[in-house]
Amino acid sequence: MPHPCLSCGACCASFRVDFSACETQERGGDVPDGLAVEVTDTLRRMRGTDHSPPRCAALTGRVGVQASCGIYEWRPSPCREFEPGSAACERARLRHGLGAYPDH
Repeated sequence: MPHPCLSCGACCASFRVDFSACETQERGGDVPDGLAVEVTDTLRRMRGTDHSPPRCAALTGRVGVQASCGIYEWRPSPCREFEPGSAACERARLRHGLGAYPDH
C-alpha cells in the first residue's frame, strides 16, 4: 500500500517553511538555492510557502489526490521533522477538506 502522504501533500500547501541558510546548497547544504528565498542573512524560506494560500514550489501533483516532494532527498529540516498524523498534519488535512490521517 502506498504511503498516505503520497495522496495528500496538505502540509506542503498549508505552512510557511523557514530554515537555516546553512541548509542551502550555496552554504554547503542540500536545499536547491532556487527554491529558497532569503528572509535574513541566516534564515531562508521555501519558495511559495509565504503566499496566500501557501504552496511549496517543490510540491508536485494535486493536494488530496496525488502529491509528492520534488526535492524529497534534499528537503529542509522542518519538512524532515514534520510528523505524519501529528496535530499539525491533521490541521493541514482539515484545511484542505481531507479526512483524518489514516490509522487515526
